Amino acid sequence: MLDIKWIRDNPQALDEALRKRSAEPMAEKLLALDDTRRGVIQTLQDMQSRRNAASKEIGAAMAQKNGELADRLKAEMAELKEAMPKAEQQEREAVLALEDVLSRLPNIPFDDVPVGKDEHDNVVKHVVGQKPGWNHPAKEHFEIGEALGYMDFERAAKISGARFTVLTGPLARLERALGQFMLDMHTNEHGYTEVSGPLMVRDEAMFGTGQLPKFSEELFKTTDGRWLIPTAEVTLTNLVSAETLEQEKLPLRFTALTPSFRSEAGSAGRDTRGMLRQHQFWKCELVSITDAESAVAEHERMTECAENVLKRLGLHFRTMTLCTGDMGFSARKTYDIEVWLPGQDAFREISSCSVCGDFQARRMNARYRGKDEKALRFVHTLNGSGTAVGRCLIAVLENYLNEDGSVTIPDALIPYMGGMRRIERAA
Repeated sequence: MLDIKWIRDNPQALDEALRKRSAEPMAEKLLALDDTRRGVIQTLQDMQSRRNAASKEIGAAMAQKNGELADRLKAEMAELKEAMPKAEQQEREAVLALEDVLSRLPNIPFDDVPVGKDEHDNVVKHVVGQKPGWNHPAKEHFEIGEALGYMDFERAAKISGARFTVLTGPLARLERALGQFMLDMHTNEHGYTEVSGPLMVRDEAMFGTGQLPKFSEELFKTTDGRWLIPTAEVTLTNLVSAETLEQEKLPLRFTALTPSFRSEAGSAGRDTRGMLRQHQFWKCELVSITDAESAVAEHERMTECAENVLKRLGLHFRTMTLCTGDMGFSARKTYDIEVWLPGQDAFREISSCSVCGDFQARRMNARYRGKDEKALRFVHTLNGSGTAVGRCLIAVLENYLNEDGSVTIPDALIPYMGGMRRIERAA
């Protein structure tokens, strides 16, 4: 959430940032709401001050045996007592009205983020590796998986409907192997702390990372009012909600391998075949909690950690700097890592790494105390996929396809596959 004090000082900067994100200008509306809030607060404070003063004046009048004055002051006190609850309610309503609009505003992009409307305006940061050099025809992952006999969409649909998959045998193990490989790399080599946390969270947690209130239609909700996490970012980032940290203990780096649940609202007709866009999928998430000065460098580091997964698997990918119109709600800057999928003859996103500044911390009230500083500051948060397991499985199937329809296991995964080096057609 943005700071209303900053908005009051920089109304034009806010509107310019919103314009870059293809959003309507909001400074005038926000300042009007804040003026209302300030006016109501001042009125209430004046009433409280007058009540306190009148109380003392009543005592003085009675001491002077001035009954007429005392009665008049008592009548004034009675009027204030009756009016103050209404003023308090007006204050609450004014604060909520301002906070509601603020909570729906996206974050402010960094100055070096390219300005654009959508994915076509994203900029290539770098490209790693090369396309596979084999001569046999490429196939999409669902063709490969179904031909092998270990990927079943019909049975998944029978059980749960569209956008679910059943993996069996070696492909089920490959999915598990990829997740464990990612988790081990991030904990053993990249310094992240593994976390096993809740998959269902309260409203406050979803609000803290920016999923609520704006994106409720993209989420799944339980019958008791909790939400299924769309990403472990929600759980990991909220570990520090409402806490005050010491600067010398930062950065904190967390990782988790969890299922993620998304309704895919608005994606009708997109990637309807296969595993690219699912209601339920595994993802290895990375979250960092830093001070203000370290956040930008941590963003580069996090992105490199995610890239290392693909490098170790020998996959061709490119890293993109997202433009202002394609960034997520909470981000100030985002790198998307896109892996090459021969079956689609295209790069597809497999990881998104974002630096959010203090945007989420304000929503969570997460602060830190700087060394030799009395004032508390909001932490800065970052999140990224390290990486999406299902999409990584897709990339392995399509990039390691052999002419006979079998799939070679990347060297890095062989220990996780019990020594298996190739997935062959089911007998």
